[in-house]
Amino acid sequence: MASQSKSLAEFLSGCESIAVLSGAGVSTASGIPGYRDRNGAWKTANPIQYTDFVNNANSRRRYWSRSYVGWQRFSAARPNAAHHALANLEATGLVDTLITQNVDRLHHAAGSRRVIDLHGDLGKVRCLDCDRTKTRSEYQRDLSDANPRWHAEIFRYTPDGDAELAAESHRSFSVPECIECGGTVKPDVVMFGESVPTERVQNAKDAIDRVDALLVVGSSLMVFSGYRFARQASEQQKPIAIVNQGRTRADDLATLKVDADCGRVLSEVSSAI
Repeated sequence: MASQSKSLAEFLSGCESIAVLSGAGVSTASGIPGYRDRNGAWKTANPIQYTDFVNNANSRRRYWSRSYVGWQRFSAARPNAAHHALANLEATGLVDTLITQNVDRLHHAAGSRRVIDLHGDLGKVRCLDCDRTKTRSEYQRDLSDANPRWHAEIFRYTPDGDAELAAESHRSFSVPECIECGGTVKPDVVMFGESVPTERVQNAKDAIDRVDALLVVGSSLMVFSGYRFARQASEQQKPIAIVNQGRTRADDLATLKVDADCGRVLSEVSSAI
């Protein structure tokens, strides 16, 4: 076992129960790009803001055109070694709760059961007016039906099911309204600038209260919605281990920092425990 994996295994062997906080770095090996580089800086332009989506029809066309193309690849992603290792650690009884910032549901697909989807589920859409929900696959068909002859050049795929398209190609894209009330349809995820539902935050805080330690995997913690839990654990003087390639916002709070591929490290640790 590599020294970094050995250090993490020793850290975990001293715990009766842990909470895991996972981020985009867990899913990159599944083909879903991450947001940030090793220094925690944005790799691409900032994602759409909630207020822009709600208040600007052109912004919604831009979002849904990019997501319409990106979903075809995003929805085909499958769990990788990191997801499976975390599910195995839960099966041993070590992982009390897995708090994920990801919206891909890959932890569920790998077999993790005690998961808090902090930022929601990209596999569902919700009407902002009547609260009606439907699956993203159903809405994808609605988008297809509304745009039978639409086509755009794809430059690259970006995080959370997006794709970077030719400039202005979204102008001719049609976005279906809610079939129930004619309202605005939004992906059932927490967008940037939108608040995480209070119940999810409280459930995650309760999990931090219960456990002996926190394991952060694949997250730079640059967004406060995740960083708050590292601060909570630190304030409770609970040890924190971080497995992430590059700098994180909580490096100064960490008892152990492992700068390495999370799939390799977690697989080795899962096999050893």
